[in-house]
Amino acid sequence: MSEAFKRFQAPTSPFAPGIEISHAFGNYIYDKQGNTYLDMVAGVSALPLGHCHPKVVDAIKTQVDKYMHVMVYGEYALDPAIQLCKLLAHLMPDPLEMTYLVNSGTEAIEASLKLARRVTGRSTIIAMKNAYHGNTMGSLSLMDYEERKAVFRPLVPDIYHIKYNCLAELNRIDKDTAAVIIESIQGGAGFLVPSVAWIKALRNRCDDTGTLLIVDEIQPGIGRTGTMFYFEQWGIVPDMVITGKGLAGGMPIGALTASREHLSTFKESPMLGHITTFGGNPVIAAAALKTLQEICEGNYMEQMHEKEVRFRESLDSPYIQEIRGKGLMLAVILPDDKFTSDIVNACREEGVLFFLLLYEKRAIRITPPYTITNAEIDKACQVLVKVIEKFYATN
Repeated sequence: MSEAFKRFQAPTSPFAPGIEISHAFGNYIYDKQGNTYLDMVAGVSALPLGHCHPKVVDAIKTQVDKYMHVMVYGEYALDPAIQLCKLLAHLMPDPLEMTYLVNSGTEAIEASLKLARRVTGRSTIIAMKNAYHGNTMGSLSLMDYEERKAVFRPLVPDIYHIKYNCLAELNRIDKDTAAVIIESIQGGAGFLVPSVAWIKALRNRCDDTGTLLIVDEIQPGIGRTGTMFYFEQWGIVPDMVITGKGLAGGMPIGALTASREHLSTFKESPMLGHITTFGGNPVIAAAALKTLQEICEGNYMEQMHEKEVRFRESLDSPYIQEIRGKGLMLAVILPDDKFTSDIVNACREEGVLFFLLLYEKRAIRITPPYTITNAEIDKACQVLVKVIEKFYATN
């Protein structure tokens, strides 16, 4: 870890490995000391096509030569942003036909909360226990993890929490509720997959009470579960869909997609109901458009189930209690949290990068690029199993 990194760049935790990156390409990261790492994290699901995919890089370079930032969001017609929003409308079910582009997933969450209150005239938001939607004040308010919230209070009021995937608690949604917000697969909680029965009951309860349903697809979306958005596998249509992370192939982006009727309310009463300087940036939009086109035109989503099965079959150890998730959004659950960080660190020393989850301390994250090969899956699993068994068999 460089001294400049420790001295001048604000830290996020005491435990950052501080790998000094030289370059990255495909499914690999290279450091300045000459080490090579197989990347099973993909920037926390932000690199669906791996590092520096040639088509995405070319799209960025082409756009940079034309123009970069020219005006705050929404004032000028920028072709990459228009084409990106048009493609998102094509990929979403009706009436989800309009997209507001922003700088990050958490900003898109903030915009969705504002839009829900604006459309319904209600203030109450219901979120899930163990939810994670980002770390800005509104997104932080959606957590129920007091350890992370306490020092930043007071937060956004009128937010309440119910248990994810629990039918009995849906009756807490009533005619005072502006919106319910869920992750389509709960990320920080351990890659928890909801039942279709719960999702359909949730949709029906929202319909009965005039409540908007916001689905956060920031991690599972953009093809990671085998469909472009995981909610497609439920047979329901949300009122708002939030995307980010993998949408721009490694560039910073967030997007709020909803009906034209709903999103049009941001333009008046008050005007500029949401505003962002760099949202819809043409360079980032060009990267996102090419990323989406490549995922749609390739056979990445068709391979998701096969790759998931290969991971599940290769991760064979008596010390692995469970493998949660869907497609290439998987979490290995260990017997306890005694060695989780040590296992991730030891795998890094073996040249394979894994990561942790926020709430589920027994979990090891596996979210590789979609370009991961069978040989690379086998190598990563062999290293992980070997390291897990070394720690548990000798302690």
